Amino acid sequence: MHSLVRRYVKTAIAFLMAGLAIGGWMIVRRELWGRYPSPYEISAHTHAIFVGFVMMMIMGVALWLFPRPDRADTRYRPALVVAAYWCMTVGTAARVAGELLRVGVDAPWLRWAVAASGLVQAAGMALFFFTMWSRIRGVGSQAREAAGERF
Repeated sequence: MHSLVRRYVKTAIAFLMAGLAIGGWMIVRRELWGRYPSPYEISAHTHAIFVGFVMMMIMGVALWLFPRPDRADTRYRPALVVAAYWCMTVGTAARVAGELLRVGVDAPWLRWAVAASGLVQAAGMALFFFTMWSRIRGVGSQAREAAGERF
């Protein structure tokens, strides 16, 4: 497994742990103290789990399993996949932290920071899949299909 793939997967697991911690904190507060989570806390929990864990895991596994880039492929560049990693990691961490801070802080700068971090997440996903698009191809499947194999 390539080091960049390991970075995606391990970061995904770190976001899962953060999401579980936020979820545990929310359920304890709700069940023991009757304090229901705010929409900001729910958003932080959701982004940690679904974007931080699920999407980062999907990206890491896709990077690992998809066919290698074709020799003539000029679209796939590892530096873009690294940039996508940093956009996803920083964007998601900032989004989760910003959403949790929004519970008690209504400063305009924080609203802008949360919005910007969400856009950074979206840019990271778009950059990753733009870069990976050319790797979504059949390798050997044309020959198997021509021989009559069905999937």
